[in-house]
Amino acid sequence: MSLKTLVVALLTVIGVAMAPAPRAQAASAAAIDADVRATIDRFYSQIGGARELAEKSYGILIFPSVVKAGFGIGGEYGEGALSVRGQPTTYYNTVGASFGFQLGVQSRSVIIMFMTPEALGQFRRSQGWKVGVDGSVAIITVGVGGSIDTNKITSPVIGFILDPKGLMYNLTLEGTKITRIRK
Repeated sequence: MSLKTLVVALLTVIGVAMAPAPRAQAASAAAIDADVRATIDRFYSQIGGARELAEKSYGILIFPSVVKAGFGIGGEYGEGALSVRGQPTTYYNTVGASFGFQLGVQSRSVIIMFMTPEALGQFRRSQGWKVGVDGSVAIITVGVGGSIDTNKITSPVIGFILDPKGLMYNLTLEGTKITRIRK
């Protein structure tokens, strides 16, 4: 590695470390509700069978924007609402941490459907629900413009991860903690 490359890399690391962090600002209940509606509408319009699957679910947890940022060590945060019969009932945040090679910022939407009353009840009774510990989430993937075969989904909790372009592949929610918040 040349001295010039080493100096540029070192200055970049120092610049990132010294840059002020963006101010985190919690969204109001009305703002979360509006974002939840927009996210679920986008999901319904992009994925065939999504509305029918949602109608079969007992509850849908929607995080319109989960922002993940990292420089070696990463973290993610988002706020959303649990919707039962189409109405937001309670608000939640999602928090996660990760380690390893990562650099940058990404935003995604997360939709989790509870397909049995038992799965929804267990989630609602928890003080902090950790994916992979308190419950498993089967991530569903379909191709662009694809559709969901609602008759083949048998998992009690299923999840969808969307980016601004549509469904994202090869992602996991393992280790993510979801906690009820007051709005």
